[in-house]
Amino acid sequence: MPAKRVILEMGTGNDLHGGDYTKAALRAVQDAIHHSSLSMIRSLGVDSKTMLVDVTIGVQNPGKVDAEKVKASLPHGKVTVKVVKGGLDVPDDTGKDTAVIASAAVEVRLDLP
Repeated sequence: MPAKRVILEMGTGNDLHGGDYTKAALRAVQDAIHHSSLSMIRSLGVDSKTMLVDVTIGVQNPGKVDAEKVKASLPHGKVTVKVVKGGLDVPDDTGKDTAVIASAAVEVRLDLP
């Protein structure tokens, strides 16, 4: 039986100066996971190492996100990271600096009967 999604959290993150897509993605993931507590996982007696954690990051330039750094930032579970086109790039008035805004969805799946 396929694992069932038990948690879905969303977050946003940005890099206001420097155009660092990875920094914005990491901040979006941290925003998402700080909205959740894994008390349900502990209550069910599930080993947090066995959770399936699927992360989707949306940014305007997906190729500029270091998915391995994003993966390493998650403290529990078997993590996969997918980076897709999304988010926003907001250039300043001079066109010399861009604020990067990333969106993150963090899903936790468990094998449940």
